Amino acid sequence: MTTLQKLPQDLHIHTTFSTNDSQVVEQQNLETVAFAAHAEIIGISDHFEHFMPHRYDEYCKAVKLHNFHIGTEVNGHQSVPLAMKYEFDYYIYHCWGKVNEDYKALNELISVGKPVIVAHPYATETDLDRIPENCLVEINNRYIWRFDWKKLITPYINKFRWVIGSDAHQPHWLNQNYARQVSREMGIRETILF
Repeated sequence: MTTLQKLPQDLHIHTTFSTNDSQVVEQQNLETVAFAAHAEIIGISDHFEHFMPHRYDEYCKAVKLHNFHIGTEVNGHQSVPLAMKYEFDYYIYHCWGKVNEDYKALNELISVGKPVIVAHPYATETDLDRIPENCLVEINNRYIWRFDWKKLITPYINKFRWVIGSDAHQPHWLNQNYARQVSREMGIRETILF
């Protein structure tokens, strides 16, 4: 019998707690992610704006039940003040293109002392020149193949620490094949957070 090799880490996973995300299917629940057991380190990072604050306790309890890390994906500066008031193991964060407030809020979120991963900068048109050096930046399977990743990543390979994620919204998205191939091609060393 062959044993499947697990990914080292996947911290960008959504579940049905992301209630307003039309890409999340009903089967993408915590039990499905636990069954897939596709990574050694698993973190759930549902959309902050979809479950907070009214389901925070329920979310934490459910995620802890499966021994997953508790994260959340914060969609820009408007949610940062509230996100900073709650305990998460890490944050996935959107810096949207030319939105100055998003870059300022990134520094505020970093000041909490928990890992902050700048999500799929190519999909959000993040200005990587405005991201602090040694920041955590994500390459994820959902979007990277849609962009000229060599052109976008090459100038920043040594500026940032890189995290690879799936950005899974459905069970069959629980992989990082393309993102990992991009990382190998670019000689990027993955940062393992936990």
